[in-house]
Amino acid sequence: MTQRSNLVIVAKSPIQRIMEFARGRGWNKIRIVSSSKNNYNKDYFAEDEKEDQMPMANVFVKKDGAIHHFWGSELLYVKNQGGDQRHVDMIWPLWNLFDLTPEGRGTDWYPKLSY
Repeated sequence: MTQRSNLVIVAKSPIQRIMEFARGRGWNKIRIVSSSKNNYNKDYFAEDEKEDQMPMANVFVKKDGAIHHFWGSELLYVKNQGGDQRHVDMIWPLWNLFDLTPEGRGTDWYPKLSY
């Protein structure tokens, strides 16, 4: 994958906690970094003014030796009529799968970290 792009997961938690969580799930081939001691989450809209965490997808591009912000899932901040945020639907295939069922995605289920 790194031949064309580099996927990085950012979490605002100490890196030791993140790595323990990842190891427990067998996530040994994905780059995960901590934003616990920097302004990344505030700078790229992944937390609000009360430091509540927000799910956010960002795309950066390296051009002429510098890294630039290219795209962010700002639809997170647009309330739709149903109240559900749909800002990352296109890259989260789970929701698209539910949309194909007769019941649709529903209103009371959200993915968990473990089952």
